[in-house]
Amino acid sequence: MARSGAKTRARSKGAGSAQPLWRRGLRWLGRGLGGFAAVLLLLILVFAVVPPPPGIYMLQESRRLGGIQRDWVPMDRISPHMQRAAVAAEDANFCLHWGFDMNEIRRALDQGRGRGASTISQQVVKNVFLWHGRTWFRKAPEAVLTPVVETFWSKRRILEVYLNVAEFDTGVFGVEAAARHYFGTDAASLSPTQAARLAMVLPNPKERSASRPTDAQRRRTAAILDGAATIRADGRSACFEG
Repeated sequence: MARSGAKTRARSKGAGSAQPLWRRGLRWLGRGLGGFAAVLLLLILVFAVVPPPPGIYMLQESRRLGGIQRDWVPMDRISPHMQRAAVAAEDANFCLHWGFDMNEIRRALDQGRGRGASTISQQVVKNVFLWHGRTWFRKAPEAVLTPVVETFWSKRRILEVYLNVAEFDTGVFGVEAAARHYFGTDAASLSPTQAARLAMVLPNPKERSASRPTDAQRRRTAAILDGAATIRADGRSACFEG
């Protein structure tokens, strides 16, 4: 009887230790996602002080074109005119939000899918950590990572990274390469008009030219010049100006 009881206990112990396959799968999935999140958090902390390497889109373009133009420059070597022009053109409330401009999102929803509402912070997350595309599969991690970046990076750092990873022409990334490509100068020496023209091409760099603007693009440049002056006057540039 004692031997039979021992066998019964052994069988019960073995049955308890065997878990369904789906439960073990969920456990490993959770561990994998946790590890991936930890790696991303570590990269966010590192890139708060270290220039990030080329992102997925840059690598794709480099492979397609056989190389790209890109030169990293720190914020103090980027013209303040360029800093204000980029914010005025792409995200006028950059200093006021925490990564998402809810007013712009509501306007985009009201006006349909053709209107964009991505902030500079969201674009940095996309260009540094993710890939291009409009699917929810990409938008979901962008929505998660954007407030994390806003938590650990200063606004000045976010704009600095943005101006160094943004595309200004086919194969031309970052404001330093763009300044040389279009105007034969460096990012520190950009005039207000040159800066506004570079900011004008940002939404569609493959179709617009800072050196050969159309009449409509000249009008957009003038609007950016006005916007840059406005955000300087009303304090909406204070969070990134040194």
